[in-house]
Amino acid sequence: MQVEIWSDVVCPWCYVGKRRFEQALEQFAHADDVTVTWRSFELDPEAPLSRSGSHDEHLARKYGMTVERARQVNQQMTETAAAVGLDFHFEHIRAGNTFDAHRLLHFAHDHGKQLELKERLLRATFTDGEPIADRETLVRLAVEVGLDGDEARSALESDRYADAVRADERQAAAYGITGVPFFVVDGKYGVSGAQPAELLLEVLQRGYDDNRALTVVDGAAGIDAAACNDESCAI
Repeated sequence: MQVEIWSDVVCPWCYVGKRRFEQALEQFAHADDVTVTWRSFELDPEAPLSRSGSHDEHLARKYGMTVERARQVNQQMTETAAAVGLDFHFEHIRAGNTFDAHRLLHFAHDHGKQLELKERLLRATFTDGEPIADRETLVRLAVEVGLDGDEARSALESDRYADAVRADERQAAAYGITGVPFFVVDGKYGVSGAQPAELLLEVLQRGYDDNRALTVVDGAAGIDAAACNDESCAI
């Protein structure tokens, strides 16, 4: 069974959603039959390679809130992340354009290391404060998960995998995906947002048992800003 997950490496809800999905997968009786593929989604395709100022300040500017309110929002997100075992440090984030990171994830997929690299890139962003748009940083992170550094650098210095990233984004548009994380289970069910593990487990079971066309499962009731989109996730 194929599970495709659209997400961005600078999306905090995507990291939380990843952990909740992993919790669901641990409880799924057919987990050994599941193949997970991470798909590309850029929250801000026009983002620069680096931004000045703090994440609190960026969030405040984007949504017209005070820096103090933005700090509170980030603190709430930090607490949500901690509940699933993640250690967020928004004060250290050095986010930027993620196109190269997505290209590198396709490179990692071709070399059997996509799952490892996805985790490393998310941790690099939200825990370690790595400059996620810097190519030398990306190469180093690729080496850390067992990829060949020279091959990774060669891929990044060329235009390799650019078409693959754009293909993922076109498929996201075709599905009507406007926010991430977004899970597509065996081409049958779509789940938007970092939904609870219980819901994700239910959808995994439905996907395994059923052969219907893609159906978006609305689990948003009672979930506060669980999807990462223009209204809830700003990097």
